[in-house]
Order: sequence, then C-alpha cells, then structure tokens
Amino acid sequence: MNGTHADKPYVSASTNLAEITLKSLLLGALLAVILGAANMYLGLFAGMTVSASVPAAVISMAILRAFRTSNILENNIVQTAASAGESVAAGVIFTIPALVILGVWTEFDYLETTMIAGFGGVLGVLFSIPLRRALIVERPLTFPEGVATAEVLKVGETGGTGIRHIAVAGVVSATFKFGELGLRLWGGVMEQAAYAGNTILYFGSNLSPALVAVGYIVGLNIAVLVFIGGALNWLIAIPVVAALQGVDPAVPAVDAAGSIWSTQTRYIGVGAMVIGGLWALVRIRANLIAGIRSGAAAYRRSRDAGSVRVRTDRDVPMQWIGVLMVVSLVPLYLIFEHITGRPFVSAFMAVVMLAAGFLFSAVAAYMAGLVGSSNNPVSGVTIATILGSALLLLLLLGADDPLGPASAILIGAVVCSAAALSGDNLQDLKAGYIVGATPFKQQIMQCVGVVAAAAVAAPTLTLLLNAYGIGVPTETHPEPLAAPQATLMASVARGVFMGGLPMAMVVIGMLIAVAVIALDLYLERTGRRFRTPVLALAVGIYLPFELSVPIAIGGLLAYAAARVRPAGAADGGVLFAAGLITGEALIGIGMAVPIVIYGQPDILAFWGVHEGNAPGIALLAAVVFLLYRSATARRAGG
Repeated sequence: MNGTHADKPYVSASTNLAEITLKSLLLGALLAVILGAANMYLGLFAGMTVSASVPAAVISMAILRAFRTSNILENNIVQTAASAGESVAAGVIFTIPALVILGVWTEFDYLETTMIAGFGGVLGVLFSIPLRRALIVERPLTFPEGVATAEVLKVGETGGTGIRHIAVAGVVSATFKFGELGLRLWGGVMEQAAYAGNTILYFGSNLSPALVAVGYIVGLNIAVLVFIGGALNWLIAIPVVAALQGVDPAVPAVDAAGSIWSTQTRYIGVGAMVIGGLWALVRIRANLIAGIRSGAAAYRRSRDAGSVRVRTDRDVPMQWIGVLMVVSLVPLYLIFEHITGRPFVSAFMAVVMLAAGFLFSAVAAYMAGLVGSSNNPVSGVTIATILGSALLLLLLLGADDPLGPASAILIGAVVCSAAALSGDNLQDLKAGYIVGATPFKQQIMQCVGVVAAAAVAAPTLTLLLNAYGIGVPTETHPEPLAAPQATLMASVARGVFMGGLPMAMVVIGMLIAVAVIALDLYLERTGRRFRTPVLALAVGIYLPFELSVPIAIGGLLAYAAARVRPAGAADGGVLFAAGLITGEALIGIGMAVPIVIYGQPDILAFWGVHEGNAPGIALLAAVVFLLYRSATARRAGG
C-alpha cells in the first residue's frame, strides 16, 4: 500500500457499512479519555507523546469482535476518536502547565482548561479538513502512522492477535512502574557525576520501559538524534561551561550539572527549536499554498450543478467550516477576556490565535505526512508562536505588564492544540482513505474525541500536580514531573517580558540548527536514508540526558529487530511498545490517587524506600528482551 490516489480502498465507495454506532461512539470516547490521560502523564514525564492510533485500533478490534455486528469501518471510527484524545493531551501538556510554572495559576481551573483544550482541538479538526484532498488524494504524502493503522485494521478483519501484545506489555510495564513508584523497591533514575579538574563529567539514565518503547516507536533515526542532542548538551556544553565558570567542589557534582543545564545550556535547545519551527514553515510554503488552493477548487467543483459526491469523498461542507471558524472567535475572546480582564488585548489575542492556528495547523498536517505524528514538530511551531506573540504583546502592553507572559502562553495553548489535532487528523483520514471510510463521519468522531479528552484534561493535570508536582521543584515535590515543553514555553514567554534569557546560549542553538538544516539538505540531495530533522536534535538538547538514553536504546532495539525479523512477519514490537507506554502511564496516574489522598509519596513503601538501581536495571533488561522477542517473533503483530 503506497498511499497514492490510484489505490483502491479496502471497502468500495458503493458499499455502505455502519460507521458511527452507539458502541463505536462510546468506545471511541472512552479510549480518547484513557489514552489521552496516559499521554498527559507521558508528556509531562518525558516531553514526548506517541500516536494512539494503532493501539486504539487493536483494542477496538478485540472489544467489538464480541458483538455480532462489527466491521472495519466501525473500528476505524473508534481509533479516529481515540487518537484525537491523544492529540489533545499533547496540546494541553506542552503549554497549559506553563501557567502554573509562571505562577499565574495555582491550580488548573476546570472551565478555562477545558475550553482552551476543546476549542483549540476543534479548530484543529476544522483547519485540517480543507487540506485532506490536497495532501491525501491529489498530492498524496506518506502519513506513515495512517498507513500503519490501515494495515492493522485490515489484518484485524482476518483475526489478528495483536491485543495480546498490548495486554502483556501493559501488565509488565504497570508491574515495573508499581515496584518503582509505589513499593519504592528501587530508584527510577541512575545517574553519576564527578568533578574532573575544573569541570564536570556526567552520565545518567532513566530506568523506564515507556521511554525504551518511545524510542522503539520513533525508530533509530529520531532516537539517535535525540541522544546526540543530549550528548551535545550534557557531555560537551555543560563541561565547557563548568570549565569556563569554575566549579565549587562543596556542591555535589550532580546538582552542579543540573544547575548549569536548567539555567543556561538548555536554552541552546530553545534557539534550535525556534529556528526549527520557522524552517518547517519555510520548507512547506509552496505545498501549503497549493493545498489551500486545491481545497478551494474542490469546494467550487462540489457546488457545480449535477455534481455527485461519492461517499468516500464527502467532507464537512466548506461553508460550515468557514462559519465555525469565524464564530469561534467569540468564545475564544470571552475565554481570554475572562482570564486577562482586558477587552482590547483579548480581541487581539483571538485574532492572532486564529491566524497562527490555521497557519501552523497546516504546517503540522504537512509535516505529519512526511515524518508521522509522533515526530511532528508541534513543540517547535508552538515556541515560534509564543515567541512571536510575546514580541507583539510586548509592543502592545509594555515590558512591565504582568499579563504579557500569560497572554502569550494562552495564544500558544490554543495554537498548539490545533496543530497537534491537525497533524493527527490527517493521519486518521489517510487510514480512512485506504480502508474506504467516510471522511465526513471521521471528522465528526474527531470532534467527539476532542470533547471527551478535553473534559478530563483539568482533573488529570490537577491530580498529577498534587501528587508529583509539575515543572518547578518545591519542598513538597522536590523531583516533579519535568514538563520539558511547558517549562520551555514559560521560560521563553517570561524572558521576552522580564529579561533573563541567556541570549548567548539561544544564539548558539540557532547556529547549531542552521548547521543541522544544512546537513539535512545535503543528506536529502544525496539520497541518504539517515536524515537530520533539526527539531529531533533540539528536543534532545533540551531534555534531561537521563531521558535520552533509554530512548536511544529503544531506537537501537528497533533497528536490530528489523534486521532479523522473518520476511513478511508483522512488527509485533510496535504493539508491545504501545502496551509498555500505556501500562506505565496508567500506573503513574493511578498511583497519584493514594499519594494525593494521604499526602505521602511513599504511602505504599511497605518495605522502606530503596534508592539502589540494581533491581531496576535487571528488570529493565528483562523488559527489553521481551520487547525484542515480540518484535522478532515469526507470528507477531495483528
């Protein structure tokens, strides 16, 4: 299946199968909530989310098979809603926690969080609809996760066994996480640092099955780039800064390295992300314009007298999209005005949001077609949005206005939600195009998934905040969930208005990004398989090194498994990896409940708190073996 317009759909346009049914509606909404919440935890913990389409499709097939009447299009509708929930999670956790990190909010207000996530997500659905024909039908892009989802759905029609991979992996990773986080039988992070002369040498790794699984899913190329970015920061930049500034041997070396990273060298990643986001826009400008023109032309043809639209070519009517976009300005203005209390500023924010949202949603949709949703540079375009919005608001409000950083974050939150949904929606529509679904019905279910996930966003964030803390270490939560992107957004917005951005580091990051872009263009021109997308490297520079190491292990594992997997065998490792992520994330959320109720992070540590890493290392090695075996099994997948 190459995804071109010449391919015939699995279900012909003349065949009418049930798609939106009561059971698919309820199951899709439920999976949107569960997988959305799991990705919120994963994103705050690791700074990355992964597509929920394949695991949602497998789970749907396993459950709906119990009913007498179910079909491939019904399963496709379920995964469409569920994957929309995962995208809402990305839009929320990359931005909204920044309001808590900035001190603007002390908690996640339910109405405001839900409205921002919901409206941003629905706008992403609307923005993506005019691009479907251009990017999927007339100028077809790869959309790798969409193609993979379609293949899983087709295999499921013949009775696959993929649900076993997800279930087993979920139990394994949940047990692992419970032993570490609940029973506290071992420490979850292995790190060592030492002074060497007047500098610092550091190495660390998180003992997380979910992070290994993330690396497996994104593949060797991206995983290696994330690791290289981390190595540039922690193995080169931090030692150089320490040598130039001197060290204080009285401070533990691990703490000294962390301080240099948090106050200085992570901003190298900021500079690289800004350039990466702008480059993504430049890169697709011609295709973006062509896509918009193609969508408008298709709408004009659909209105011609006597034209007949087949089932598999029906989108939400274009006039509805235009009206809903304009009407959306009203509730967005009211949300912003309620938060800021300034009518003029709120009107300005709503207009900027709508313009930036459409532009960057198109960028995200196109990039998803090239590199997939999991590798989509949403954080990069969001940083560019927040930086641009902050500079405009600086001119409007002045440098001393305390509402400036929060206003920039609010614009970025809506844009990020829209961009995340747009890229994911095109993946779902690609899968639907291959299997013969009705686009109009998929677009409805995308909105259902958005609403369901947005409804639980605030309670999930509040639970995680109270249990673990987010972004900012406190006496109660000395080791909070890192929330890398949200911390980054807060730093950029605050730095524009209040100063304090280490501009030398930002400029270094920009120069590195330019060099990486030049290298990627060379690799593209010479037809090399290995590429250097700048935002993958930038994420690695910004992340704590402990997160990059297991991601790299997962990428190497995916490469090794692909080389020995029997010819024609499906990659069961993808489903096993999805189960590892889901199981660990759900335990992380579930453990938050007793921690919040009793106010003790070690409430279940019946045998005491153990900081040693040996049990975790041994058990993680066993998990890696199980993932490898699943990935290379002759009868994997399905």
